[in-house]
Amino acid sequence: MPECNQNEFAFAPHFSRQVSARFSERQLSTEGGVLLLRETDRKIGLLSRVSKCFSDHRQPWLVEHELGEVLAQRIYGLVLGYEDVNDHEELRRDPLLALMAGKRKMEEPLAGKSTLNRLELTPAGSPLKDRYHKITYSAEALDRLLVEIFLEAQAQAPHQIVLDLDVTDTPLYGQQEDRFFHGYYNEYCYLPLYIFCGDHLLCARQRASNQDASAGSREEVERIVQQIRHRWPKVRIILRADSGFCREELMGWCEENQVDYVFGLARNPRLQRKIASQLQEAKQGHQKTGKAARVFAEFSYCTRKSWSRTRRVVAKAEYLEKGENPRFVVTSLPAESWEAAALYEKTYCARGEMENRIKEQLSLFADRMSTESLRANQLRLYFSSLAYVLVHGLRRLALAGTQWAQAQVHTIRLRLLKIAAEVRLSVRRIWVSFSNAYPWKDMFAAAWLALRC
Repeated sequence: MPECNQNEFAFAPHFSRQVSARFSERQLSTEGGVLLLRETDRKIGLLSRVSKCFSDHRQPWLVEHELGEVLAQRIYGLVLGYEDVNDHEELRRDPLLALMAGKRKMEEPLAGKSTLNRLELTPAGSPLKDRYHKITYSAEALDRLLVEIFLEAQAQAPHQIVLDLDVTDTPLYGQQEDRFFHGYYNEYCYLPLYIFCGDHLLCARQRASNQDASAGSREEVERIVQQIRHRWPKVRIILRADSGFCREELMGWCEENQVDYVFGLARNPRLQRKIASQLQEAKQGHQKTGKAARVFAEFSYCTRKSWSRTRRVVAKAEYLEKGENPRFVVTSLPAESWEAAALYEKTYCARGEMENRIKEQLSLFADRMSTESLRANQLRLYFSSLAYVLVHGLRRLALAGTQWAQAQVHTIRLRLLKIAAEVRLSVRRIWVSFSNAYPWKDMFAAAWLALRC
């Protein structure tokens, strides 16, 4: 492309007025609202602790970009909508991103794509002998941090919490490590495991797709429960998941460790025969009203081979316009305090909200798994998870009680973070000026005030 040396650009006039445009020499940014994220991070202390989960083996006198700066740059970039390290070739001169990353000399550029790429590609083990990849991470430390942030967010120990487990597919388009074809999703993919408690992300584990959906879930649950009970020894914990997690290993562990569960149970002819009368009753109700009819039942049930004991099953015998629609859940919750209809409709069905939380991970590019090794792709998943923790902290601390209290990531990014700003630097002050035409000034002011309290 030819080098541009034109200073002013003329466009079609607007009635009697000429329309001209020019590039300004002033420092401008489109990320003005990111200052609220900086205040959020100061509240929850996220990025400072993320740095402690990494080991930097570079020679200190040769380091141009500090570890904390590089990590903050990558995580804030994801929050702001920049999914690739390539984007940082242009972003490295953004004055507000330099402020967010903690760059002391803001006039100097941030890390470029090569530095950020080396961060992600460091192999496991000691990198001391590697010429370029000298920063490594501790998965165990990052796992503990996600749970620790959740524990700190609670003002006091709750009486009961519900942990939601689910998986999703991450499509793969190259020759990544542990790349397998998954018949259900009809594509080559990873099968990451997520664990949430409400809106709080507790686990994001990258996994190959050539295994059962529940693979590794018992180990992850055991780790999380142990950390939670160390802080809250008396809290009641309930696991909730679909039929992909209805496995003897997980249910047996729960029963041995005083953890309750409510899992979907895949239907089969034996189960349907047990609710034949309820299905008939639902069918008659549908014929009378022309609307969906449902009848609930419960019974004790044990599989012929896979289960070690008899367990309580709650059934929904439903009849729709298209025909029978039976559903089953297996649970350790007692019938005396958990009536069948309420257990299914209010407890089990509430797990559908987790789908929205997983969609938010995609808004933060948790599906951008284009590096070669599984370890590097796990680090990318961690970065997306930490970006989510930061946005959720903003939502929880700054937007509670507002119309954006339940807003999803892309809405917060578009309306609250993407604010045009002019940045002026002096010896004693950094001035950030916003346009007076910004339509959500009151929301910005309310969020700032909440974070300053």
